[in-house]
Amino acid sequence: MRSSFCLFLLLISPHIQMLAQHGDSLFLSAAITKLRDAREYTLKVAELMPEEKYSYKPVPEEMSFGGQLLHLSENMAWLCSSYLGNTDTKTKTPFTKADGMLKKKEEIIQVVKSIYDFALETLKLFPPDHLSDTVTFFAGPMNKLQIINLLNDHQTHHRAQMLVYLRLNGIKPPDYTGW
Repeated sequence: MRSSFCLFLLLISPHIQMLAQHGDSLFLSAAITKLRDAREYTLKVAELMPEEKYSYKPVPEEMSFGGQLLHLSENMAWLCSSYLGNTDTKTKTPFTKADGMLKKKEEIIQVVKSIYDFALETLKLFPPDHLSDTVTFFAGPMNKLQIINLLNDHQTHHRAQMLVYLRLNGIKPPDYTGW
């Protein structure tokens, strides 16, 4: 009986591995679609706010509307370049902290576009078999799948704040685009 079970495990092992790899590829494909759609929705939000309101803050402690966009971009660039790339796929991010001084709407939107493009390219090049790799993160060890989820959660959080900023300025946000 025991030898039959071992033979069974030996026979199905490649199939289990194939299913796991398919699941990893499926996750990455969904993450890419989600980020691509988030890019389009975020750009719609960014376009709606008039340039003179890019410095708007509901309270002094909050980031400005433009600051939210730059912060969201900087975080995506950092997560992708620090945790999701490797020596073969890392490219120079098109954004640095010095760009935090940007004030003009079109300059900020250009940064947002280039960072989303960078993040999408990073995910497209990401090897699915590395999703379970553990990285040292300031909040404790995380695997790269968690970093990809964080990439999405963080930009969603800041975009939601920008939707409130639009409403506080009497601007109707764009209809939600799901993924």
